[in-house]
Formats: sequence, C-alpha cells, structure tokens
Amino acid sequence: MIEQEVDVTTPDGEMKTFIYHPSHEGPHPVVLYLMDAPSIRPALKEMASRLATAGYFVMLPYLFYRGGPYREFGRSDEEMHLWRELMRGVTTTSILGDADALLALADADPAAREGAVGAVGFCMSGPLVFSLAKNRPERVKAAASIHGARLVTDDPESPHRGLERVQGEIYLGWADNDQSAPPETVPVMRQALDDAGVRYELDFFTDAVHGYAPPGERYNRAASELHWERVHAMLRRNVA
Repeated sequence: MIEQEVDVTTPDGEMKTFIYHPSHEGPHPVVLYLMDAPSIRPALKEMASRLATAGYFVMLPYLFYRGGPYREFGRSDEEMHLWRELMRGVTTTSILGDADALLALADADPAAREGAVGAVGFCMSGPLVFSLAKNRPERVKAAASIHGARLVTDDPESPHRGLERVQGEIYLGWADNDQSAPPETVPVMRQALDDAGVRYELDFFTDAVHGYAPPGERYNRAASELHWERVHAMLRRNVA
C-alpha cells in the first residue's frame, strides 16, 4: 500500500490531502473520500486505506483548509465549536473547485486511472457528493452519501433538487432519528430521485444513529459493514 501526504493547490489555497492506493496493478480508479464534520482522524484514514486495498486511488482531502492549516480535532467543547465554525467554509459550490484540483492531480499521476470516478461523503459531505454528481456528471459516476446531513431543505440548491443532471448512480445510507436528516424527508428524496430517473439505492436504518459508519462512539457494526458492501458494489458497477 502506498500512502502519501500532499498539498493540493486550489483556487482558495493549499489543501492537505492524504492519498492511498495499492503498490501494484495500476492504474486504479479514483475515489474522492470526503471527511465528516469531526474532520480527518485515524479512523477516517483507516477507512480510506481499507477502500484503497480493494484497488482504488483514494483521495482524502482536508476540507477545512480555508480556515487554517491541517490539524486533528479532539472532542472538547472548544474544539467541537471550532470545527462547527469551520464547516461554514465548506459548501456545495466550494467543493467543485476542490474536486477539480484533486482530479487534476490524479490525472497527472500514473497510478490513477483517467475517466469515471467515485465520491463518498460522510455527514456534512453528503450534500457535497450530490453537488459533484450534479455538476461534474461527466466524471462522477458513483456517489455515496453516508448518514448525510441536510439532504432535503428549502434551499433552491438543496441536494434533492436538480437531480436530472446526474448521470451516475447514487447510494444513501440513512439513519433513523437523525436531526440533521429527519426521516420524514426520506420520501421527498426518493420521489426526487425517481422523478429524475436516477439509479439509486437507499438503506434506512432504524437501529443505527447518525455517525454509524466510522469507528467511534456512534459506530454500528452491522450498518457500517452494509455501507461497505453497498459502496464496493456501486463502485464496481460504475468506475472499476
């Protein structure tokens, strides 16, 4: 396994990015692996590495770079307040320039395969993968939102709007009793996907909570392992 730490130049600055890919049998399909609100930490790096072992060129960018250099966050009230403030600098528009910079780097790397890519987002990055699927449809052919937040809102740019632009497949892992994505919005999302003719799969978990996928205090093994199955299958169908 090859592990790299690089600084990617974007229109807004230098974005620390962690890259994982096998050391043989490349080039490998690219997957943009987008962090959740608690930011990049050992658990998320291990997940990115696990995905890479299946034969992918996985890019894990530090999306809070606009607010300062890369750092890991603890769980103190002060640090949690800080990363919540930094979340405001990560938008469905800003991710487009970030993704363009990441893909430009990947396209210049012989270990990364050109063409269709995947995107996996957790929590705050759920809307981001929708934005990529809608706005970069010629590249993003598989997008997974894992316990994504604010997927159905009144905003004209809500993730559930404009889905007719999607050319790839979408997977959603949705937890019950999630204040950031209330269960009553699930039918709205399903209807929007159906109306747009998007290929998708949605798992609704009644026994898991928001944050079930990464190892930690909210981890739910059954739900997390199912998300791995779904993501692997979707990537095989669309980008592998």
